[in-house]
Amino acid sequence: MRDSSGLSRRAALGLAAAVPLAAATATTAYATSTIGGARLARAGIQTSGASGLPKHLTARSWLVADHTSGEVLASYNAHLRLPPASTLKMLFADAVLKKFERTETYKVVDADLADVPAGSSLVGVKPGITYTVEQLWQGVFLRSGNDAVHVLSHMNGGLPSTVAEMQALAKDLQALDTHVVSPDGFDHKGQLSSAYDLTLFARHGLADADFRGYCSTKTADFPAGGKKTFQIQNTDRLLTGAWGVRPYEGLIGVKNGYTSHAGNTFTGAATRDGRTLLVTVMHPKSGGSGVYEETAQLLDWGFGKGAHAEPVGTLVGPLSERGPSAAPTRKAKAAAGAPAPAAAAKADGVPWGLAGGAGAAVALLAGGALALRGRRRRSAEEPAETAESAETQGRRRDR
Repeated sequence: MRDSSGLSRRAALGLAAAVPLAAATATTAYATSTIGGARLARAGIQTSGASGLPKHLTARSWLVADHTSGEVLASYNAHLRLPPASTLKMLFADAVLKKFERTETYKVVDADLADVPAGSSLVGVKPGITYTVEQLWQGVFLRSGNDAVHVLSHMNGGLPSTVAEMQALAKDLQALDTHVVSPDGFDHKGQLSSAYDLTLFARHGLADADFRGYCSTKTADFPAGGKKTFQIQNTDRLLTGAWGVRPYEGLIGVKNGYTSHAGNTFTGAATRDGRTLLVTVMHPKSGGSGVYEETAQLLDWGFGKGAHAEPVGTLVGPLSERGPSAAPTRKAKAAAGAPAPAAAAKADGVPWGLAGGAGAAVALLAGGALALRGRRRRSAEEPAETAESAETQGRRRDR
């Protein structure tokens, strides 16, 4: 499908232009929602019944949760709204991944790439080359390619409708801290999420076999034109062990991100002894591998002393699957003072017990898409997304 709205690509996005870091941080705030339990709405560390949390964590927000039960074992500023960078691509995949068959092919044209923000992370999509949907998703998950995101968005009917679908799905998932401005996670004014919401997106995505496969893939061959290919590597250092980071035992994925304004963000999932944990870390002070190191420390705690923690909240289920406002488990209710328990998460039959929701409300999607098709005021371009120069592929940004 093509975007036939007739708007310029920049105007169609409806993006406010780039904001300096000071302005971006001025927009961060706690959501008024107590989704997941009252304790998760509080500032500071929330934990109960377990000691030994890692010392000297610098992240502005983090969360540790049990994937199968949805119980939040510990958190810090769980609902603090911050720029998500490319971790927002998890929501993009949740909304679009099932729209196209993996083997479907698409020939890229210039217009598909005309609205990719300057300085974006790129996988190397070129006009005139025909790609499979699987290859485009490899570009999204492995290289965090904004060019691949934009091609898939245009295949999905255009950027405005894709943004609308993502926002509607966030609402269905009860990710109320999230405001979507662009599908690629690039720095744009007002584009925000939280550690809680990003963990919801990861849990939802991991219920799908294709999502799991893409986010756990370490390397792939990507088309370069004709019969030529070049190898791309996943930028998730806990998965690949790149740049001096030791691969984390049992790591499944999920998605990392970095921009000069958002800093580093990461949501990871790992399995040990049949138990799967989710950890999200946002905006640690330390650069380089800090986000991975702090994630690994929190995973270690979760598999160790955190196994005896009493839940301080829960990851809620989608409204479309569980009816009115899902609530914490009975244990979480007792610990967090939250409402009545929700139904247990359903597993999809995979050995490590992944579970999650599926599908957004159709009415929400349609309404949001129509609303965003209106003409938006043209805005100046966001400053370039940047990453550490040592990790660039050629002159491309890595995430």
